[in-house]
Parts: sequence; C-alpha cells; structure tokens
Amino acid sequence: MQIVSTVSECRRLIKAWQLTGDRVAFVPTMGNLHDGHIKLVTEAKQQAERVVVSIFVNPTQFGPGEDFDSYPRTEAEDQAKLAAAGADLLFLPAVTDIYAPDAKTTVSVSGLSTIYCGAARPGHFDGVATVVCKLFNIMQPDLALFGRKDFQQLAVIRTMVRDLNIPVDIIGVDTVREASGLAMSSRNGYLSAEEKQIAAQLYQTLCHARDAVLAGQPVADIEQHALSSLQAAGFAPDYFAVCRSQDLAKARAEDTELVLLVAARLGKTRLIDNIVFSR
Repeated sequence: MQIVSTVSECRRLIKAWQLTGDRVAFVPTMGNLHDGHIKLVTEAKQQAERVVVSIFVNPTQFGPGEDFDSYPRTEAEDQAKLAAAGADLLFLPAVTDIYAPDAKTTVSVSGLSTIYCGAARPGHFDGVATVVCKLFNIMQPDLALFGRKDFQQLAVIRTMVRDLNIPVDIIGVDTVREASGLAMSSRNGYLSAEEKQIAAQLYQTLCHARDAVLAGQPVADIEQHALSSLQAAGFAPDYFAVCRSQDLAKARAEDTELVLLVAARLGKTRLIDNIVFSR
C-alpha cells in the first residue's frame, strides 16, 4: 500500500492507474477504523481494480464544543488495517492541503442538510458536502463507497453528486453491527462498559418500530413510543422519525420504501442509527 500526503502525488497515481484502464474506488474516512470501514474497503475491491482510502479529520463538519480536538486518531493502527485489507493507496492530507487559509467556497445541499442531524448540528452537512466534493475533485474516482449507518449523510452526498453532475457512482454499504446489534462507530469508544450495554437498545427500538410500521400502527404513535422507550432506557433522544427513504420526507400512508432514523445521546456520546425497509 502506498501512502501519500500531497494532492499532486495523489492525483498523479490515480491518473496513471486510470490511463491503464483500471477503475478506481474511493473510501473516505476520518480514521480510527473499525470493521465497518474495512467492509467498505472489501466491497470496493470487488468493484474496482484500485482502492484509495483517505484519512482526514475534517474540521468544518465539527461545530463549537464538539469533539474535533479529542476525536480518536489512530494512524499507525489504521495503516496496518488498510494494508491487510488490500487498499492500494492511503491519502493522508493535512488541513492546509485541503483548505486554503482564505477559502470562501462552501457546498450546501439545501433542505436535506438542515433536518434531523442537520438541525442538531448546524453546518455539519455543509462541512461534509464541501470536503467530499473537494476529495472527489482531487481524486476523480470512478466510484465511492459510504456506510449506510449515516443514512442522512449518504442522502446528502447522493443529492450533491446528482445536482453538480459529478461523475462518481455512489455505493451505499450495509451497516456493520456488534453482536448486540449496536452499529459500529468510531464514537463507540467514548461509551463506558455499562453505557455500551444500554446502547444496544437503540437498534432494538428501531426493530420494534419497524415491526409496528409493518403492522399498520399510526406513525405518530410509533415515533412517540420509540422516544419514550429511549428516554426510559437512559437516552436523551434528538429525534426518531419514520421517513421516505428517497428524500427523508415524513412517511405517508402510500409510501412503501421507508427508513427509520434515530439520534440520541447516551452520557456524553451521540449515537445515530437507522433501518431501511419496504412495506
């Protein structure tokens, strides 16, 4: 696995591969890699001849008081995991390689960026869309893979790519879960042992709500019951919503492709999860 830190070297290597006819798959990460990230790499290897991974803790998607400075950085361990998984190139840029000191341009996907997690974290998805757009421009990959755990992020990126005519195929990859059902996340490391046991109830609540939707119960009742259940378990929920999967609008009776979205704090840790299903 090759490791580069400059935009010019990253571009040179990728362009050389593409000139020989190789398809290039890209997996953007913020590091502190777990099995969910490695699944993205494994899937990428099945769909392209070359796999590029970036590790960049993006400052513009963190708000005031959030965990940018304390976000776990495990570069040596991450490199070993990526090499073992068969990644071809690791891009490790500095903040100054990605953002000019007087940068004036931000990419914003209106509507999708200000609901749910966007309401709880103002500006977060503008930071995500901007850095992903910049990474796509730097690498010009053929496809990019994102975990479905952050379903709203995936929707924002898909919409940005469509609206800006960016020639990158976006592939969503299923969430990897621990044995308890807890979705794997870099922030799970913030949980105490007791909190980690409680955290598994987030996925259980989603499963119960999905079953209630399929049983025909009223959506408003399902959402309220889920919020009450989470509060009783010790969570401080931000939201629980039954949505149309294509645009995250509130689900209507005639909608068949659905997603349940949840975000909740447990202690100092903010957790998100979802379930996508049809009825």
